[in-house]
Amino acid sequence: MINEELELQKFEQKIANGEKIEPKDWMPEKYRKQLIRMIAQHAHSEIVGMLPEGNWITRAPSLRRKMVLLAKVQDEGGHGLYLYSAAETLGADRKDLIEALLNGKMKYSNIFNYPTLSWADIGIIGWLVDGAAIVNQTMLAKCSYGPYSRAMIRICKEENFHKRQGYENVSVLAQGNAKQKQMVQDALNRWWWQTLMMFGPHDENSTNTVDLMRWKIKLETNDSLRQRFINLTIPQAYAIGLTIPDNDLKYNEKTQNWEIGKINFDELYNVINGNGPCNRIRIAERKKSYEEGNWVRIAAENYALKNKNNYGTK
Repeated sequence: MINEELELQKFEQKIANGEKIEPKDWMPEKYRKQLIRMIAQHAHSEIVGMLPEGNWITRAPSLRRKMVLLAKVQDEGGHGLYLYSAAETLGADRKDLIEALLNGKMKYSNIFNYPTLSWADIGIIGWLVDGAAIVNQTMLAKCSYGPYSRAMIRICKEENFHKRQGYENVSVLAQGNAKQKQMVQDALNRWWWQTLMMFGPHDENSTNTVDLMRWKIKLETNDSLRQRFINLTIPQAYAIGLTIPDNDLKYNEKTQNWEIGKINFDELYNVINGNGPCNRIRIAERKKSYEEGNWVRIAAENYALKNKNNYGTK
């Protein structure tokens, strides 16, 4: 019989020593459930995140832009695969996770519930949204759970490409004619605050942060990660002549941090609860895709079963 108190001591000592927890290791049930929730939401975000950009593949302004965007959307699908696989190492069933997404029982990032209204939005998503993801995911690449940590190493490398692609796109528009400059500034105005919300509520209002940090699933708080993103991004905006849409923005020489105005977290909670501009559209599109792809899953399952049976008779 397992002595859970002793196993918990060993578990926490491994984490304190900086060792990775692997799938066959003993772990507290709450640790496992928190990881499944977090990894699944991450996987869902990668898959749903293909939709706003995929909408612009056929309308890219050049063949080069089309090829780059195709590669990026394909990468996001791969990221979802890595993450669903990581969740499966914890005993989760991928089919159950996807059904939970489609039934509204599991969430994905708030940022993907906003529309992409112009080509400039694609550049802004690459620069801001993927830039915010890199700040968060670089931390996750050092997390205590081995499969999640290792998946994040590759994902971070690809997200860095996405951010460079986005910033290059934005830079070209910012140096273009008056209409192009206005288009990219308008996109920045619409996406800036929503991107800051990606890091979650302020630390004092984050219900999961204490456990996540104690077990080194997260290594930094929401506010510290958000501040790092702000400090990195504002100089990049100024370098290409863009204006941050925040009248309260100022630089604190003492702390060497950019200080921003108040974030409207009521909007974040409203979107998370299914009331964003595109929540219903995104889920409807995922349901349609899932239903239309059912024949592929059936064929793959039958093929795997056939091979298993053939192997077993030899």
